[in-house]
Amino acid sequence: MSINKIIEEDVRDIYLEIGGTLKVIEGSSFLISGGVGFIGSYFMDLLKFCNDNIFMESVTAICVDNFVTGVPERIGHIRHNENFMFLNADISKPIEIDYDIDYIINAASIASPSYYRKYPIETLETNVLGLKNLIELGMKKNIKSFLNLSSSEIYGDPDESHIPTVEDYNGNVSCTGPRACYDESKRLGETMVVNYYKEYKVPIKSARPFNVYGPGLMLNDKRVIPDFFNDAIHKRKIQILSDGTPTRSFCYISDAVKGFMLVLLSEFDGEAFNIGNDRTEISMKGLAELIAGIVGNVAIEYKKSKEKDYLTDNPQRRCPDLSKAKSYLNYYPKVELEAGLGRLYHWYKQESNI
Repeated sequence: MSINKIIEEDVRDIYLEIGGTLKVIEGSSFLISGGVGFIGSYFMDLLKFCNDNIFMESVTAICVDNFVTGVPERIGHIRHNENFMFLNADISKPIEIDYDIDYIINAASIASPSYYRKYPIETLETNVLGLKNLIELGMKKNIKSFLNLSSSEIYGDPDESHIPTVEDYNGNVSCTGPRACYDESKRLGETMVVNYYKEYKVPIKSARPFNVYGPGLMLNDKRVIPDFFNDAIHKRKIQILSDGTPTRSFCYISDAVKGFMLVLLSEFDGEAFNIGNDRTEISMKGLAELIAGIVGNVAIEYKKSKEKDYLTDNPQRRCPDLSKAKSYLNYYPKVELEAGLGRLYHWYKQESNI
């Protein structure tokens, strides 16, 4: 099995943007939790690309995943590579690794609202106990750096005066609502990051992704972009399950992974960085119209979700202030929304044989 061409192009673009920064990881060892998932699999592909095309001394990586939400076929081209090891394990339980580890990337989480509302306890355990277990493993291994993938959901539903949202905004978050299992566990995760750094000097950082999308985001994921594409590709009316006015700023996967790696390889221990795209903030109505235009011959309708808590605590606007990432990391997203959605559509067509 070979890597999908669109994903291969994305990974090459990441390298072309930050290849000089990646040189420092040559010959090192990684542990990537959630490495079979949407974002985690891109980290795996990037390391393999560097091994195949750049590094004289290969990187090795241990992928830890319980394969509950990940799609094994996504990394089928890596499964038998000698530089990669796959461990079927739940990070919410203590993990023993006999190998040296230089870098840890925590990408394990249930990130789709429909799924974390359905599995709140598992979401809490992964985001809190799982992170704690990985941090303590990293301390034993004397790691060089640790990247914790947090979430823009920690901001909750910001008021208009905090859009775009900066990292020092404390958030407007419910601690008991149907989204709280995810939002609050990610917030507690960042509290652990700060305090493990302060108390034990663990070289750990947090990245706060803003609505990442791209190839690998499956049509049944139940987030808004795959939902809209799922309707459009199957020639159904695109269903908007709100009044269409809530807005988001979507970040294409190659831009996101570029930012994540810049955070990991930075010296800003204990810090958190927004990673996203600040160029376009689009309403759900506008997004539906854009996807309908990309697919073609698709209508739009407004419906009410069958999930009774679907809109409860749903943020009305989400847009990152990237000033900190631009200043500290020289991070600048480049993929425009329409272009990124077009790439995702081509990937869906290839994967679905449409």
